[in-house]
Amino acid sequence: MPKQKTHKGIQKRFKRTAGGKLLRRRAGKSHLLSHKTSKRKRRLRQPAVQEGRLAKKIVQAVTQ
Repeated sequence: MPKQKTHKGIQKRFKRTAGGKLLRRRAGKSHLLSHKTSKRKRRLRQPAVQEGRLAKKIVQAVTQ
């Protein structure tokens, strides 16, 4: 039986921390930025921690 391949799309979008958490980019920072406040754009720069059931599913896809 062949090994499962890592999902390359997920691998590019998520990063594992040393503690095993998942970091992802925040949505809403790609376009239509002129009407958003500087404070809001600054917050969107920070990575977010992905939690919950979806995080477990993503970890499986990244570590295969």
